Amino acid sequence: MKEKVFENMESSMEKAIAAYQKELNRLRTGRASPALLEGIRVDYYGTPTPINQTASVNIPESRLIVIQPWDKSTIEAIEKAIQKANLGLSPANDGTVIRISIPPLTEERRKELGKLAKKMAEECKIAVRNIRREANEGLKKLEKDKKIPEDDYHRATEDVQKSTNQKVEQIDEILEAKQKEILET
Repeated sequence: MKEKVFENMESSMEKAIAAYQKELNRLRTGRASPALLEGIRVDYYGTPTPINQTASVNIPESRLIVIQPWDKSTIEAIEKAIQKANLGLSPANDGTVIRISIPPLTEERRKELGKLAKKMAEECKIAVRNIRREANEGLKKLEKDKKIPEDDYHRATEDVQKSTNQKVEQIDEILEAKQKEILET
């Protein structure tokens, strides 16, 4: 019984952290990354399709993204989709490939991105703590319904807290790495 509560909690916390990492990857640092284009959909013969399913996305240099459509007729649709995404990027289309040059970040923009990353980390920590609360409520219910003894209940709540602390540490480490990446020139 309590194992099921603990498994559900661990799974939910891992999903929250994975979602946080995915969001962080979309933050534009001074480096080119295919993750910048995630979430952008191209009108591909009437169907909204992710860019990476309509073209190959390459990073030949640290500040350049090259997109080579598999179907040359979609090059303008890809270019429009990137412009519509409001990423602050200017795609250049030469008829066969789209080049996106990543401009260096200003100091002010770096600070904004650092604050945004910190805010996202705090939201993830809140999600993890809410998951902890739900797990503790589940354990409390099991103890109240006499499905687990009181000693097991207390031991299980300690395990839940230890796991929560580990997840919060993991979030802090991810944030620290992202902030270091943002501050690099």
